Amino acid sequence: MNDASLNAGVSLRVDLSDRLALVTGAGSGLGRRFAIVLAMAGARVILCGRRRERLVQVAEEITAAGGQALVECLDLRNAAALPACIQEMTRTHGTIDILVNNAGIGRTGAALDTQLEEMDELFATNLRAPYILATEVARQLIASGRPGRIVNIASVGALHYSSGMGAAFYCSLKAAVIRMSEALSLEWAKHGINVNAIAPGLFETEMTEESLARFRERMVERLPRKRAGLPEQLDSTLLYLVSPASEFVTGICLRVDDAQYPR
Repeated sequence: MNDASLNAGVSLRVDLSDRLALVTGAGSGLGRRFAIVLAMAGARVILCGRRRERLVQVAEEITAAGGQALVECLDLRNAAALPACIQEMTRTHGTIDILVNNAGIGRTGAALDTQLEEMDELFATNLRAPYILATEVARQLIASGRPGRIVNIASVGALHYSSGMGAAFYCSLKAAVIRMSEALSLEWAKHGINVNAIAPGLFETEMTEESLARFRERMVERLPRKRAGLPEQLDSTLLYLVSPASEFVTGICLRVDDAQYPR
């Protein structure tokens, strides 16, 4: 965490020292970055994911820099187990104030070739699990009388699609994530729980690594600024949505795509 880019969010001076945050998919990609940024702002961060060794590595980075991180292995595909997992985390660590529903998986291919098993896995990870986690975290917040922040990670693919993208079902689910955020924000506004979404464009992450390695020229050179985003360029967006500064902001989706795609 000594890399200068890891300190990108510090200038916002967001103080989350009395907050407990849960980040899914925290072992790599944007989730790793989100966890580090929240920890740098003072939050205790629960790192969730399936790969314990990755989570431990991120936790060690955070603690080495003076932050606080906890590791909880979680398989988001196991829907039946998720409510009990949140209840146990609450008993063990306290009420979760901030939830970042980041974990997601993608599949590329023509819509006509999409198999039922692939659809089930995409649905379970990208929509069903975020919905369950959001409702269970909100249930605990409401019971304790605490306000909270929920940030769901969608995708610019929810707002823009072209025939060459080959991700029709994935983008459909991400559109549902945005609508889910809007709906839940209305249900929970009276409880002080803000629910928002972020729709990133093309970023340099583990999910896009293979595609960028093979097709970087085709994917990047056509963009107005001819670049993919870096995870730290989402720091300010995340910190704004979980900070007191956004108390009046709920039910929105912030599109962060560097004007990469048509409106």
